[in-house]
Amino acid sequence: MISTVIRTFIIYCAVGISVRLMGKRQLGELQPGELIITILVSEIAATPIADVNVPIHNGILPLFLLASFEIISSVIARKSVKFRYLTDGKPVTVIKDGVLQQKALKALRFTIDDVLEALRQKDIFDINDVEYAVAETNGMLSVLPKAPKRPLTPETAEGKEKYGGAPNTDIDDGVILESSVADSTVTLEDVKRKIERENVELKDILLMTVDKNKTYRVILKKEI
Repeated sequence: MISTVIRTFIIYCAVGISVRLMGKRQLGELQPGELIITILVSEIAATPIADVNVPIHNGILPLFLLASFEIISSVIARKSVKFRYLTDGKPVTVIKDGVLQQKALKALRFTIDDVLEALRQKDIFDINDVEYAVAETNGMLSVLPKAPKRPLTPETAEGKEKYGGAPNTDIDDGVILESSVADSTVTLEDVKRKIERENVELKDILLMTVDKNKTYRVILKKEI
């Protein structure tokens, strides 16, 4: 009995340290790779607690190995957009300019009922009220209602807001997303000219977005 209590306490502490090492993202909505790690951690932690014949180090060592794998994977993902897309996938637009993207739904294996249920969870009961909806890599649906259905702000009340729709990500962490540019209101040459006007190098751009009004937003990388 005392042995089981001690083993449980040790494994509990090891899991706590492992989760802390992996960071706060593990505590929120999980990406595919993070979900795998979480499932494995729970399985590995349970074995030495339930079976006193299993050496306790057989549970602790894999926990810290998994934490190490997650940290290494996160570091690589920060430096490589391709690796990020390989492990986590890409967000997929399922409603664009108020039009349901049936090809995207088929690729995601979403049914129309899946979309309607996700919209209802956002307090939207009519698909015609949606301008954009994006299936995120963690499985959640992000929704932008059409202008008449969005909350009133001081800018919209005074007619000062020049709405340009949902911004399109054209540069992500120093990489031009050509497929994303093709879906935006600008061309690849427009993006390159914008980079020249900003007098920066592509590798120094953390994020560049552009909306329907061809309004750019550029965030440069900072030394940390």
